Amino acid sequence: MSITIYHNPNCSKSRKTLEIIESSGIEPNIVEYIKTAPDRDTLLRMAELIGVPLSDLLRRGEADFKDAGSQVPLDNQEALADWLHEHPRVLERPVVIDNDAKRGIIGRPPENVLPLLRR
Repeated sequence: MSITIYHNPNCSKSRKTLEIIESSGIEPNIVEYIKTAPDRDTLLRMAELIGVPLSDLLRRGEADFKDAGSQVPLDNQEALADWLHEHPRVLERPVVIDNDAKRGIIGRPPENVLPLLRR
């Protein structure tokens, strides 16, 4: 099983989700997305695998989102992906992708990851 977690080690939900994955015997690919922001294609693919529009992966309470106000291109998925690449703190966390099954989830709550780990 090939799992990627877009992880923020400063987030308790992200740490707990990573713990659940690792305790299931899976060694995931860990992407600290604040340090290594996903590119446009990766962000669009994340949303597709989770089954939501990219705008559903935004943390609207984050300062970067609030400060940007109407400059956030919510009506254009490609432009939004470019914006999110430049403002990775706004990405919901953690995002977990099963690369083999081509499925994804948001690990909030962390237990959301469990069905992804059962195949």
